[in-house]
Amino acid sequence: MRRRQFITLLGGTAVSLPLAVHAEQPAMPVIGFLCSGSADAFAPLVAAFRGGLKEAGYVEGRNIAIEFAWAAGQYDKLPSLAANLVKRQVTVIAAVGGAVAGLAAKAATSTIPIVVATGDDPVKYGLVGSLSRPTGNITGVTLFIDVLTGKRVEILAEVAPTAAFALLVNQRNPNAETEAYDARAAAQQTGRELRVLAASNEGEIATAFAALARQAGAALMIGTDTFFYSQPAQLVELAAQHAIPTIYFHRLFALAGGLIAYGVTFTDELRMAGRYVGRILAGEKPNKLPILQPSKFEMVINLKTAKALGLTLPATLLTRADQVIE
Repeated sequence: MRRRQFITLLGGTAVSLPLAVHAEQPAMPVIGFLCSGSADAFAPLVAAFRGGLKEAGYVEGRNIAIEFAWAAGQYDKLPSLAANLVKRQVTVIAAVGGAVAGLAAKAATSTIPIVVATGDDPVKYGLVGSLSRPTGNITGVTLFIDVLTGKRVEILAEVAPTAAFALLVNQRNPNAETEAYDARAAAQQTGRELRVLAASNEGEIATAFAALARQAGAALMIGTDTFFYSQPAQLVELAAQHAIPTIYFHRLFALAGGLIAYGVTFTDELRMAGRYVGRILAGEKPNKLPILQPSKFEMVINLKTAKALGLTLPATLLTRADQVIE
């Protein structure tokens, strides 16, 4: 081989090597964030999720990407959103906002790891076979919000000891029937019946409140639902407008002017979900990670709202509150 040809060949090889190495670099992992709620309502929870990822060593835009899929309360969109994430070949799916999101993800894939963050019991809804030993491709965090239904009824009985009880549920949520059953059972323990109202959009919420307002001396519990979580202003405003003592499932309602809230923080749980996603990205298997459960529940009372409703709350209830808004 002539010297000039050899140098030309060598030079060509030197140029092509970086290109080949560059082409072999693995693509950045993509997390599919499937949520039954809306981007605006879930902004603080997404921040907590990102915080958990960061604790596990993953930062969006640096070594991971996140593709968001929002159902915005329209649960019938979740199956197609989940299918699109699978088609996109995301690395992990975070299914957030109730069993309805987790079930859609489970139906879409049996191979892509799924981390759920659900207020519903994942065993009861068939997401996993066991909390301590989940099988298949699913793990995550349960907020067990629906398990707190009976406790909220007990608190409502303390707040409004002579009131007739009602529960507002979203009939499109798989947990509606179970929550209504549990609430009725808890109400019967206090010697009262419980009326169930249904709403899945803003107009139906307004109609439900108007119907309840025609029942003198009623008190209301808001069912645990992602769509309701995105409607704090409407729910609180209607409760005030119709002077209905109401208990909610998250502190944001009490901060918005709702009477009382009892539940989990959500942010801690989404941070845990983010950490789990990070561990799976690092190579751990979902069926080796037990379903995590909340360790803290909080009660927030808005004393200003109680006074506006003409309610005198028991001192024992106030002393148990984690926060009293005056």
